This record gives sequence, C-alpha cells and structure tokens, in this order.
Amino acid sequence: MLENFIQNIAGYILSASNGNIITIAFYAGLFVALMTSLGSLVAIFAKSLPEWSVEFSLSFAAGVMIVASFTSLILPAIESTNSFSPAGIGVFLGVVLIFGIDKLLPHEHIIKGYEGPKELKDKLKVVWLIIFAMVIHNLPEGLAVGTSIVYNLETGLVTALAIGIQDFPEGIVVALPLAVLQKRRLQPILIGVLSGVAEMIMAVLGALLFVKLNWLLPYGLGLAGGAMLYITVKEMIPEIYKKEENETLITIGFFLGFYVMLFLDSMLG
Repeated sequence: MLENFIQNIAGYILSASNGNIITIAFYAGLFVALMTSLGSLVAIFAKSLPEWSVEFSLSFAAGVMIVASFTSLILPAIESTNSFSPAGIGVFLGVVLIFGIDKLLPHEHIIKGYEGPKELKDKLKVVWLIIFAMVIHNLPEGLAVGTSIVYNLETGLVTALAIGIQDFPEGIVVALPLAVLQKRRLQPILIGVLSGVAEMIMAVLGALLFVKLNWLLPYGLGLAGGAMLYITVKEMIPEIYKKEENETLITIGFFLGFYVMLFLDSMLG
C-alpha cells in the first residue's frame, strides 16, 4: 500500500512539474522545510518539554540519517558506476567539507554547548550560534534530498519523506527550549523556519548542480552520504549520550528511526 502511495505521489509530482527535476527537488525541499517549520510552531502552544524528549528526538533523527546515508546515497553511488572509487571519494569530500565548516563556523549545541573558534565565543549571541548549528546540521539533509532525486525520483521522495518525519520533532526540540528559556515565541519559530529554508535551498542547489554535471552525480551522492555520516557520528550521537541519562530510551529512539527509514526504503526495494 505504501509502495503504491509513493509511486502515485511520484507520478503526480512528475506530471505537475512536467518532468523538471529542479521543480521536483523544490517540492521535496519545501515539504522538508514545512515539516521543520511545523515542529517549530509547537513552541507557541507548549509550555514545557520533558528532559528526555530532546535526546529521544535527536536519536530518532540519527537512526534515519544512518540508514539514509547508505540506502539512498552511498550504495546507489556504487551501483550507478559499479565502482567504489567515485562513492569513496565523495564520502571523503563530504566528511572534509562538514569538518571544515564545523571548525570554522561557530555554533552552539543544545547539550554540548559552544563549538568553534574561541575568539568568536564572546562576540556572537547564543541564538545566532544555535542558528549556525541548525544550518550546519540541515545542509547535508537538503543535499541528500536533491542528489537522491536526481539519481531516482522514488528514492529521493522516500528520502525526503523520512527526513521530513524526523525534522518535525527536531523543529520542536530546538524551538521549544529556546521559547521556554527566552520567554519568547516568535524568534524560536523563525529560527526553525530559517533552518528549513536552508534545507530546501540545498535540495534545489544539489539537484541543479548534478543535473547540469550529471557525471559528477556518484561523487555527489557519496558527498551527501559522507556529510550525513559525519554529522551523525561526530555531532548527534555524542550530543545525545553526553549526559549519560535515559540511555535505554535514547537507544530505542535511534533504532525506531533506523527501522522507519529502512522500512520506507524497503517499500521500493
């Protein structure tokens, strides 16, 4: 049933966009951005957030991203060329890219705190640091959606669906703590919307680049996969286990996200 639904959606989007891959990437990116924004809107209505919900939501996202890195990006890159080299080079470039951004661009983690050049710590407000952190986190997700759509429409839509699902609670866990701490509502929501827009822009740019330079697509798939793996292993997993609390719940969240993405991907296998 889900397979037929995804195929019908793919057919509808293909028809509505007249087969234009860039337009399809825009629709997929818009969906992901809306899911992040809807999560952020919860900050208007909710007054508190259970302590475990932040780690649980991030662990769910980590599970989705681990599977998507391989099933939607790295393995298709290998299969499209019957060679490891383009995918391997792409993964390496993706890791180096996010590593460089991670070191050069200051940002504030919800749990771990400040990360970036020490000389900039006192010059930037915490809100802007969190904005930077969300943008860094969401860039690989947007790129993953765009590149996977260029590779295969249905695979790309599954990727967008899974990332959109995990972006909803992600928008909540970022916007709501800010709303509670700052006693404001509009600013946290705008931050969530901004991160979603950044994701959408990356989806369109990724599709545009690899439509124009199709021979680079295997490298792009690998790059997006490597970037997502780096974010997951270096940023998300240490973040959610740092407090050494609710470890069983966190692990359940990870495998729930893992199975959701694996199930969605298997529908088109």
